[in-house]
Amino acid sequence: MKNHIRDLRVAKGMTQEDLAEVIGVSRQTINAIEKEKFDPSLPTAFKMAQLFELPIEQIFLFEA
Repeated sequence: MKNHIRDLRVAKGMTQEDLAEVIGVSRQTINAIEKEKFDPSLPTAFKMAQLFELPIEQIFLFEA
């Protein structure tokens, strides 16, 4: 699944470690999501949407 996590994280001045700590996952999970090798769980996606103050659909792009 395509996403804008890296751009949003950098715009907030956060490291992968910072983001991971705030939403309760590992830095490796953030890295895998950013590289589009792993899709986050729904609760994780909602936490990211709340943090970045955007709807999930503006962060994650589903391509069928």
